[in-house]
Amino acid sequence: MELLNFSETSKTYCTVFFLSLLFSFFGSYWIDLLYKKVQSSDLLSFPEHITSRARLRKPLLFVLLLLCLGKTWITVTLPALFYFTVAITILCYVTVTDFEQHVIFDSMLLPMAVFGICYTLHMQLPLWEHFAAAFGGSLLFFILSFLTKGAIGGGDIKLIATIGFWMGWKSLLSVILYGAISGGIAAAFLLLTRQTKRKEYIAYGPYYALSAIGVLLNLLRVLF
Repeated sequence: MELLNFSETSKTYCTVFFLSLLFSFFGSYWIDLLYKKVQSSDLLSFPEHITSRARLRKPLLFVLLLLCLGKTWITVTLPALFYFTVAITILCYVTVTDFEQHVIFDSMLLPMAVFGICYTLHMQLPLWEHFAAAFGGSLLFFILSFLTKGAIGGGDIKLIATIGFWMGWKSLLSVILYGAISGGIAAAFLLLTRQTKRKEYIAYGPYYALSAIGVLLNLLRVLF
């Protein structure tokens, strides 16, 4: 029995390794295509530094996916495994694009939102609560965007709405809290080290995306 379990675990780790490798290369290719599509617009914050800011993207994306999907595949079974894999993978892509170019693409958030609704229906979770979380979270961030004069962008608003479709109110509040704390610490560090100026835009999307991944991974212990 122990040999059988070891064999199954080894197969799982091998599957996660190759999926992480595949998703990191596919994701990097997809991101490059999206950058190229909007390069002539003003969506990218650093259009002249696309290559230099992406030089470590593939290895870092691979490691991030390997760690997150490894935890998921060991804990979750079908059909939830499919949904969690999609959510975590897209959140990793969102983290990369917002770090690199301070942009969150609708073409990533839309399929994630659709899968979030499908997940909620498939797992028979309270649909009204998840829709309320998406609406309430986006409304809260819209107000914050107005109060902070654009420090929180439209991409952040849509990201929170998308996460709300997946999690419902309680977990979404945890994401907002962790994201605000980690983003605030990062902003303070950048200011203290003079890597950014006080009035410069700081991307908060990655901290909310990574916080969402952390909350999702924590939910695995409760749900499965």
